[in-house]
Amino acid sequence: MRIGRKVFSNGFKLFDLLLMVVSFAVSTLPQYHRVGRFGLAEFFELRVKLGNLILFVSFLAIWHILFSVFGLYASKRLVGRRTEIWDIVRATTMGTVVVAVFGLAFRIWVVNRIFLALFWVLTTTSVVLSRVVIREALAYARRHGRNTRNMLVIGTNSRALELVQRIQGKPELGYRILGFADEEWNGLEEFKRQGFSLVSNLDMLPSYVRRNIVDEVVLALPIRSFHGYASQIASACEQQGIIVRFLPNIFDLKDARQRSDEFDGDALISHESTITDFWGLTIKRAIDIVVSLLAILAVSPVMLLTALAVKLTSPGPIFFVQKRLGLNKRMFQIYKFRTMVVDAEQRLKEIEHQNEANGPVFKIKRDPRITLVGAFLRKTSIDELPQLFNVLKGEMSLVGPRPLQVRDYELFETYCQDWQRKRFSVRPGITCLWQIMGRSSTTFEKWMELDLQYIRTWSLWLDLEILAKTVPAVLKGSGAA
Repeated sequence: MRIGRKVFSNGFKLFDLLLMVVSFAVSTLPQYHRVGRFGLAEFFELRVKLGNLILFVSFLAIWHILFSVFGLYASKRLVGRRTEIWDIVRATTMGTVVVAVFGLAFRIWVVNRIFLALFWVLTTTSVVLSRVVIREALAYARRHGRNTRNMLVIGTNSRALELVQRIQGKPELGYRILGFADEEWNGLEEFKRQGFSLVSNLDMLPSYVRRNIVDEVVLALPIRSFHGYASQIASACEQQGIIVRFLPNIFDLKDARQRSDEFDGDALISHESTITDFWGLTIKRAIDIVVSLLAILAVSPVMLLTALAVKLTSPGPIFFVQKRLGLNKRMFQIYKFRTMVVDAEQRLKEIEHQNEANGPVFKIKRDPRITLVGAFLRKTSIDELPQLFNVLKGEMSLVGPRPLQVRDYELFETYCQDWQRKRFSVRPGITCLWQIMGRSSTTFEKWMELDLQYIRTWSLWLDLEILAKTVPAVLKGSGAA
């Protein structure tokens, strides 16, 4: 079995190199066509030169190292498709940068912007497609009892049961649950009623793993209470060559992300309460700049007509400028088209008793301060378009928790718990989960929960999904104030 797995792994690596070579060759064709030497003959004639051959072999080695560093040859059984695709994109992007450096350093005439763009697209697409095909083939085999792994779960608490239920709900992972190991305790009655049973107690566990085929062990014991048992189990598994995994939420934190790092040979489990992905945040900011700039150019006629409509139908300024709390509670000026009468802030006290929203925010369905044009602008969210300038300036993002008014924040002490302040750890946005799940009709508690859910589960894919769903939500005007 291990020999077959090694052959498959080596074949996998060679296939990746083949995809890179083919992509490289195809990417050179436009360059040969441009100089009137279109054909593969010239390409192969160029490559047989000793210097070029050494250079190309060196690049093959670097390409292989990059794929290994970005974890493309590690087991992806428990890794989601999106994560694997993102790893591929990072690896091929870095590989393309290396090609560019080689091209400049050694003056390779075929390596130009067109070549690099085509090479990146071809390598990324081909590797992603190959991984998708392999993933689907493995999922099919695992559903039919092939390529499976035997898993033993240590512990019978609610987290252990939840883990097993999730694994059993995904047969494409190819895990066969052997059973549970634990000591007798009162909660076992409920455990047994759900159809589970103990295969061993903790004292007999080393003997059990010696006598049975166990590929992986999951430690779901309370580490502080069972540290001695956990150490013995880990040692017994190490002797048998069994993979040991453990559920690391030792502190029972509400919303922290868990991430593993390695430092000087030691594994470190990090509990991150905010978004710390440097490259992800860098790409997010780049998307904000490009999209906001293009959007400003695209909707400038709409903004011009809106400005005229506001000015002609209501006395006062075109824009409503207000202090809001942004990243890390830093104040900034938010821009909106004015949708209310000029003295709306002063008149708030007169109608504050009509507030229909819970929490520190103020909302009523028929706000008498809203102008006729303002009602339309709010319904269509056109009043939010000037916030594209806030995004361009870096005060806001396209996607993120909505920035709170200073007045609303001052009431935070009364209505909010400390953990809800985490929403200030990210840049506020024009749209977020609240926008696609009810908008103004969402309760304050639900609004806060959705903001924290966004922070906890953030990814570039989530941002793109929210942006895609925002458009139909705005067009339908669902939940708009």
